[in-house]
Formats: sequence, structure tokens, C-alpha cells
Amino acid sequence: MAKTMRLDKMLSHMGYGSRRDIKKLCKDGLVMVDGKAIKDSSIHIDLNNQRVWVGDEEVIYKEFVYLMLNKPPGVISATEDNHHKTVIDLLTAEHRSFNPFPVGRLDIDTEGLLLLTNDGQTAHKLLAPKKHVDKTYFARISGLIGDEAIEAFKEGVTLEDGYKTLPAELKIQSKGEESEIYVTIVEGKFHQVKRMFEAIGHKVTYLKRIRMGGLVLDEGLKLGEYRELSEDELQQLFQ
Repeated sequence: MAKTMRLDKMLSHMGYGSRRDIKKLCKDGLVMVDGKAIKDSSIHIDLNNQRVWVGDEEVIYKEFVYLMLNKPPGVISATEDNHHKTVIDLLTAEHRSFNPFPVGRLDIDTEGLLLLTNDGQTAHKLLAPKKHVDKTYFARISGLIGDEAIEAFKEGVTLEDGYKTLPAELKIQSKGEESEIYVTIVEGKFHQVKRMFEAIGHKVTYLKRIRMGGLVLDEGLKLGEYRELSEDELQQLFQ
């Protein structure tokens, strides 16, 4: 079944400007459909079977975008904010044109894996409490942590407001005046990792998310860098 869309809407969605901008591109003879210059930007095209070019660049239409971001500290997980830079500000105009949003949130001082997409259905599945999508963090915490903390996390930790978390997996990487750990949780309560450690007498001094479900942070991405997900990563995401 053919999926049709107005040419100007399709090009606008793919980041080629406003409908007025696209109308001018057509008028200047820069838009081709199946090898023919198109002057009328309001025509409908078959997205599955027709080929569209702007200048010497073929336009491959996609409805959804999935981006892996290595979120830096000082940036908030929001689409807009009057006081702080947001994760959307880190994107190119091409990717902003898809109107993506962060799936969940990381605190302003937390680094690491953040997924951005405009696919609301997939985002909802990843965030739904009943799905229990696990998330793994690397953290540095103040003070010497003992093996009893592993059992405490396995049982679930009672937070300062009386809420008892679901069981979490704690692995101790190193012990000392500042200890390094990995923790995997299946919830997304406000400041949850920090609050869990505070409940057992430790302060989190550094926090980085490295995994969300089957999606693992690409360590090749520097802070503030992002890329689209690979086909394999998309399969992991949808599973």
C-alpha cells in the first residue's frame, strides 16, 4: 500500500526548511522527483516508490529518528529550558527537525547514555513501570563500601520518604576513601541511585549511565556527542 505525503511536508520534516523555503527550492529548479524537476511543492509523492533529490543529494525519508547521546554534565534532559542548555541544543538542525525528545531523564550533573527519539510508542514502552527496563550506572561514592551493601541493594533499599525500592544489583569495582561501583536498577524514581546510596550512608560524587535495556553506551562518543542507532541497536531497543 502506497504511503503518500505532500512534497513540502516531506522535505520540511527532513530538515530542508519551512514550506516557504521549499517552495523557493522548487521554483529554482533544485527539487527533482524521479528525475523530473518539480515546480509545485504541494504535490503528493509515494514515499515507498518515488525518489526525491534536492540538488545533488537524494532525500531518504524516515518517519522516526533514534539517537544515542553521551550526555555531558550541566545539560538538562528536556526539550527546552529558559535557564540551562538542553540535550536538544546539542543536536544539529537536521536532527532537531524531527522534534525528538529524551526518553526519561538524567540529572543535570549525571553523564552518559540518553536516548532521544520522536517515536512516542517506543519511548512509552521503555519508560512504562511494568516493563522493568533495567538501567546500569557507574558511580563513585564517598567512603569505604562493604559487601553488606550488596545484600541491602538485593533486598531493596528504603529511601528517606519511606519508599522501598525494587531489588537492585550492586557490584563493587574498588574500595577506599572513594569507592567505585556498578549498579543496575529497574525503576526510575527521582534521583534514585543517589538516594539509595544516601540511605546506606554514602554520597554519590560521580554518576554515569552506561546501559539502558539492551542499549549500551558507545564509549567512542565523547561527552556531548551523539549518533543514530545502528540496525542491531534498533533491534535491541525494540526487543
